[in-house]
Amino acid sequence: MDKIVKNKIILEFLSKGENVALARIAIASLVSQVELTITELEEIKVATSEAVSNAIIHGYENKTDKTVKVIGVLYEDTIVIEITDEGIGIADVEQALKPAYSTDPERMGLGFVFMQSFMDEVEVDSHLDVGTKVKLVKKLSNKFENKAVS
Repeated sequence: MDKIVKNKIILEFLSKGENVALARIAIASLVSQVELTITELEEIKVATSEAVSNAIIHGYENKTDKTVKVIGVLYEDTIVIEITDEGIGIADVEQALKPAYSTDPERMGLGFVFMQSFMDEVEVDSHLDVGTKVKLVKKLSNKFENKAVS
């Protein structure tokens, strides 16, 4: 049985650092349409921030004139978030997913670690000179209540 989409957002913005907060707030607003714990909300916000930051910092090498796309789909018991860039791509996804790995010596390399610890699923699809798509999936503790209207 296919899951029923309860709500969906599609957001595109320039690859500027200040837009990390925009993506974070948009996803938080979407997922807040269901009742969930503060911990769940914070984990979703952090994972989203990390994925968007990676797109800007690593995918686009801090160039501010590129586009990052965020799609959030809310189901009864799950949120699926896709963050896509058309940047340089990741040469070795398996290596990039390891703790403390970073192509930037100024970074700690914990973005994917946070995403993996906070989300139920993290999928990374990346191709050199094409870009990267990160898919984040989180099962939610509470579900929509379907109330009959009389």
